[in-house]
Amino acid sequence: MTQHDHVHDHGAGPHGHDHSHGHGEHGHSHPTGFKGFLYGIFVPHSHDAVDSIDDAMEAHAQGIRALKISLVVMLATTVVQAVIVAFSGSVALLADTIHNLSDALTAVPLWIAFVLSRRVATRKYTYGFNRAEDLAGLFIVLMIALSSIVAAYEAIDRIVNPRPVENIGWVIAAGIVGFLGNEAVAVYRIRVGRKIGSAALVADGVHARTDGFTSLAVVAGGVGVLLGFPLADPIVGLLISAMIAVLLVGTVRSVGRRLMDGIEPELVDRAEHALTHLAQVKSVEQVRLRWVGHRLRGDAVVTVAPMSLAEADRLAVAAEASVKEHMPNVDEMAVRVTATK
Repeated sequence: MTQHDHVHDHGAGPHGHDHSHGHGEHGHSHPTGFKGFLYGIFVPHSHDAVDSIDDAMEAHAQGIRALKISLVVMLATTVVQAVIVAFSGSVALLADTIHNLSDALTAVPLWIAFVLSRRVATRKYTYGFNRAEDLAGLFIVLMIALSSIVAAYEAIDRIVNPRPVENIGWVIAAGIVGFLGNEAVAVYRIRVGRKIGSAALVADGVHARTDGFTSLAVVAGGVGVLLGFPLADPIVGLLISAMIAVLLVGTVRSVGRRLMDGIEPELVDRAEHALTHLAQVKSVEQVRLRWVGHRLRGDAVVTVAPMSLAEADRLAVAAEASVKEHMPNVDEMAVRVTATK
């Protein structure tokens, strides 16, 4: 026997190893100090808690629940701010309100994507519908870009055609409300996104977190007006649009990586580690993984000593089971067993 290909959706088999090692370790480093602090806030990993959810349906349910709750919170925050915009005339608060509304609306396509991902594969979509989540990520990118353009336009118009800002105290209060609402949504979305491995949901959480800091910028603009600098309000509006544009770069990178089948190297390391736990495996020649929505699929080639077809079949089953045990987000792992000469 020289070669054996096998794909399985179930997993059971002896591994002959213990589990004293840490599954969460990975092989690359992140920035430290203040840069590391900012990196952790604005570039959180979607796979940080990849071991937490091992059931696809439970992952979908948690994702939908997070979107429902965050949508309600963000809409409530937006309504409060819109009311204050109506009688204050603050362009900075208007820019922040528009961005918060766009942030709330990004939950809708993600919600649709999570619902679609529950559908079974068809003859036309043989891999299922999990990619809808990545398309929703593209929508998030477009919404961020649109909100940046609208915020910049309104700020420039207010600089060219200045109008007085009234009820500054309420404007400042609305900015604080915006920050609290956004940060609550950000923490929740990022935590659930990490738990289920959803890059789109994590990106949406980062989007909300940046909105929170732009809300604080509205507070700064209001304080500036109180101190006798009326242009502080539209200038802060421009700063908000610039911050949105900066956020856009990171989000495009994250979503684009998923669309290009990019994978975190430490996940490949973990899959190789799981395969080498099998005593019969001499070496791992190749491991390929890709995200399909918030689930993983992949294949591998392992080298073994000469063995019968039945033994190779059992090894393929055990190899897939070992990978799934180490990486619960993996739905399918096709293992090809190749015998050395």
